Amino acid sequence: MTTHPTALSNARLIDPEAGTDTPGTLLIEGGRIKEVLTQDTETPPEFRARNLDCRGRCLAPGIVDIGVKVCEPGARHLESYRSAGRAAAAGGVTTMVTRPDTDPAIDSPETLEFALRRAGEARVNVLLMAALTKGRAGREMAEIGFLADAGAVAFTDCDAVVQDTKVLARALAYAAGLGALVIGHPQEPVLSDGAAATSGKFATLRALPAVSPMAERMGLERDLALVEMTGVRYHADQVTTAAALPALTRAKAAGLDVTAGVSIHHATLNALDVADYRTFFKVKPPLRDEDDRQAVIEALRDGTIDMIHSMHTPQDEESKRLPFEAAASGAVALETLLPAAMRLHHSEGIELPHLWRALSLNPARRLGLEAGRLEPGAPADLVLFDPDAPFVLDRAELQSKCKNTPFDGQRMQGRVLQTWVAGALVHERD
Repeated sequence: MTTHPTALSNARLIDPEAGTDTPGTLLIEGGRIKEVLTQDTETPPEFRARNLDCRGRCLAPGIVDIGVKVCEPGARHLESYRSAGRAAAAGGVTTMVTRPDTDPAIDSPETLEFALRRAGEARVNVLLMAALTKGRAGREMAEIGFLADAGAVAFTDCDAVVQDTKVLARALAYAAGLGALVIGHPQEPVLSDGAAATSGKFATLRALPAVSPMAERMGLERDLALVEMTGVRYHADQVTTAAALPALTRAKAAGLDVTAGVSIHHATLNALDVADYRTFFKVKPPLRDEDDRQAVIEALRDGTIDMIHSMHTPQDEESKRLPFEAAASGAVALETLLPAAMRLHHSEGIELPHLWRALSLNPARRLGLEAGRLEPGAPADLVLFDPDAPFVLDRAELQSKCKNTPFDGQRMQGRVLQTWVAGALVHERD
């Protein structure tokens, strides 16, 4: 952390809390934002020695990314905290909230403490989620209280949906008593088991095992009923279909403590992108029809869906270079999150302050963090980026150990230029 007063001048300040996009200068001191100056305000003398000209580029709060998979313990060759930290910094992600779907699962204070020690190698802030049930097997509740005391910020079994409703109800009731946040994966597990595509004409023509969008609605309806019964704080990690949105809207209107997110892949890609069985486009849940994607975009606009996540999931070449049905699901996205999100700005017309509410402010608020804001006293976790810079993505240049991105070779816009964590520069593009 730098202790020197620093001025980031001539910046285009993206403030998601105020909803503004204005020119100005940001003053940093002691790892925090000291002051926000308007364009016409003179920089104080003590900040002039370290005055960095942003040349009119966008300066925004760093991205807070919930649902990042780092493969420690168990598969460090796929992604370590060190490599994930480099990728996050290169992508403007200043806080990673990591998943417990490791091997073994992070379901005890001991495994959580091991992961926390390893997380010290990352260049960015790292918060850890823990499993809701032991081994993510859905049979016995994990030691939620002890895990919370050890530092877990939320509890989830990720895509291993708890099938026993009684077990899930008990876990949610216990979490509610502790004020803990539970993150669910809204899918009906039996219907969605083995699915590689969303049901419809495309899946039929490609002879792919498919799942109806109604499976997501059914899973979400069950979870929301249990939320109403227990009063737990709940976040749906991915709401990707139009069919599920009315249930989410009703839950929020009823005053339930519910938020929802969507992955950047489901917000920017659709089922047709799979084309001729391209396995880098195989994610979980499967990519949806364009009508669903447009419904998700509208839900982001009106606030029904609160957040955008990377759902960063490294997979090696061997697990992806298989027939589509047998290939592993998931894509890396820490570095591609920001340029992919620029598609929502350039193509879908979502303004940058609104977009940054979903990328930074809302995730920070849900976790009770100070991040996600440009105001005096907030952490100096920042990303400087050019929203218009064009480039062709080359997956070989990604910092992640695995390179399984669906955006390989695609023309994109939006380059991260610098990333700051607690006032320290952790990434600078050449």
